[in-house]
Amino acid sequence: MSKFGALVMGPAGAGKTTFCNSLIQHLRLNKRSCFYVNLDPAAEDFSYEPDLDIKDLISLEDVMEEMGLGPNGGLIYCFEFLLENLDFLTQALEPLSEEYLIIIDLPGQIELYTHIPVVPTLVRHLTRFGSLNVSLCAAYLLESTFVIDRAKFFAGTLSAMSAMIMLEIPHVNILSKMDLVKGSVPKRQLKRFLDPDASLLDDGNNNDEEDLRGGAFADPADKKSVMGGGSFKKLNKAVARLIDDFSMVSFLQLDVQDEDSIGRVLSHIDDAIQYHEAQEPREPNDEIDYGEDGMMME
Repeated sequence: MSKFGALVMGPAGAGKTTFCNSLIQHLRLNKRSCFYVNLDPAAEDFSYEPDLDIKDLISLEDVMEEMGLGPNGGLIYCFEFLLENLDFLTQALEPLSEEYLIIIDLPGQIELYTHIPVVPTLVRHLTRFGSLNVSLCAAYLLESTFVIDRAKFFAGTLSAMSAMIMLEIPHVNILSKMDLVKGSVPKRQLKRFLDPDASLLDDGNNNDEEDLRGGAFADPADKKSVMGGGSFKKLNKAVARLIDDFSMVSFLQLDVQDEDSIGRVLSHIDDAIQYHEAQEPREPNDEIDYGEDGMMME
């Protein structure tokens, strides 16, 4: 029996948990079943109580106190402990039918899925390489305010591409918190960031003489080039060209206050995991019961 799920990931502060809450609410309004998994051992406040919470297995606070580790080291320890106790996930997810969308909320430390093989190992267990056979996609959130600092935007885009390569599952990349840039960034300009290309860094850079002296043709290791910012300009352009050459990353816009926006993102997730192809036709009068906590009941 097939299962379907989405890994919600991205840098800290990108709005992952808020997106999960809005997605759960949207699914409820459309009478769809979901199963919410929290894999952030430091998370505490939830609008919807998780159906499965890693803190029932291990918490970051306990690890830091008992092991004397910092936040990042403690988080890595928590995930390594989870990988040694994967039955915690298997026993909870195994009974789920194909009607459920499994929403997995990950922490914001991107090194977990770009630098070390912790989340890639977890993905292999969840997907067709493991016993659960979950058709899984990643929803990678990047805060839309990054578009104001284009070098920062390309750094975030590079992290999204790194996650795509490391995890080897379908990705839906999302510019979150669109309400924060409405009115400050023109719509026509904003559309250019949905399919990033290196020319975004060239906009407004008309000072060719300065580039000749301080960056474009200077030795990146030269002191004047470093102090004048030329080295960083060359690095940013190299990163942008790398992203452009691979042409792997494109973004959807997300405003969690807009139901249509959430619906569009969910539609792309459903297409990526081929959710609707596995569903049985449902009668118009079929109803779904909710428990006291507001979550779906079988």
